[in-house]
Amino acid sequence: MAATPAPPQAPPKPTWDPRRPEPPFPWLRPTIRIRLTLLYGGMFLIAGILLLSIIYLLAAQAVNTGNAPLFKIVDGSNIGVTSEDCRAVNGVNKVPLDKFNVAIGECIDHQRQVALDNLLSRSLLALLGLAIIAFAFGYAMAGRVLSPLGRITRTARAVAGSDLSRRIELDGPDDELKELADTFDDMLERLQRAFTAQQRFVGNASHELRTPLAINRTLLEVHLSDPGAPMELQQLGKTLLATNERSEQLVEGLLLLARSDNQIVERKPVDLAEVAEQAVDQVHGEAEAKGVAIRGEQKTAVVQGNGVLLERIALNLVQNAVRYNVAEGGWVEVTTEVQHGQALFVVSNTGPVVPAYEIDNLFEPFRRLRTERTGSDKGVGLGLSIVRSVTRAHGGHISARPREGGGLVMRVTLPV
Repeated sequence: MAATPAPPQAPPKPTWDPRRPEPPFPWLRPTIRIRLTLLYGGMFLIAGILLLSIIYLLAAQAVNTGNAPLFKIVDGSNIGVTSEDCRAVNGVNKVPLDKFNVAIGECIDHQRQVALDNLLSRSLLALLGLAIIAFAFGYAMAGRVLSPLGRITRTARAVAGSDLSRRIELDGPDDELKELADTFDDMLERLQRAFTAQQRFVGNASHELRTPLAINRTLLEVHLSDPGAPMELQQLGKTLLATNERSEQLVEGLLLLARSDNQIVERKPVDLAEVAEQAVDQVHGEAEAKGVAIRGEQKTAVVQGNGVLLERIALNLVQNAVRYNVAEGGWVEVTTEVQHGQALFVVSNTGPVVPAYEIDNLFEPFRRLRTERTGSDKGVGLGLSIVRSVTRAHGGHISARPREGGGLVMRVTLPV
């Protein structure tokens, strides 16, 4: 009878653990608590040793002073006594023994008090000197120990400015600060991958949508150029052409929004006054058609940034100010200047009353005033979102507030 084959053995369990291996003696890990304990404990120990040594030397000097002879007997028969430090016995001659002993006691008390006063004053001076040295040494050591925190803070500030490529890469002992820095680097790596993937998706989708929209526009323009086309077909073609143009604007806005979220790498001097003038010139025809007057003084305000993106900020703000205005007697004021080391670009306009609680919603994509959404012919709803993204990419800030009587005041602040 054939032997029954042995059942297959289970595969060995993997010995590799993806987690960080625990040290054999975790209590010996050079943590911040242990390092600070050793540092400040050692400082107190050294300061105490120095203070005891100084007090010992001062006490020894005081004892030597106390051992000095108080008086000298110059005449044994008449007990003539003279002393340079004790006036009580200086020049005492032919006095009774009890008075002489009292004078000697007063001299000893006086010399002891002088020695104690000297010891106290010198000890206070020594303590003051040691305190100054201890504070200076502690300040230097604290700065050395906490220097990784400064490095982490600087990197976090750079990341807050949309520079996700920065890393801390902290070297040194394997303590809590290095663990925090490594965790922060891992988080930044994931954020950068997610952010890059999102931008790549938006960019690719926008580029892919450009081609069919361009083809549709060409076909519609060819059909509209046919003089024999029926009137209904021409009207439908114009409607489709307007819809296609809005779709192209939406795609361009999405692409610009994806690009503007990055930090501006190549920066050049750009005068906001010139940017504002170009935006006003481009919107001048639309403003005349709506009866909106454009005014304001543009002073020189040079910033470091991308001229095309900054022009987009100005154009979007001025266009919105013209389009969302009153029917008659409306105006738009565009000003640029430098205040307190920052460049200001301010656009004020008349228009409908805007509630304060709706201000933040205006900067969200596809959001407009009140319940108005993509059905409006005034834009695709990305203008202020693009303005905010471009402003942040330049390290600036944009704010909006309702204007008394209706309209808005848009204020863009950029570093000079």
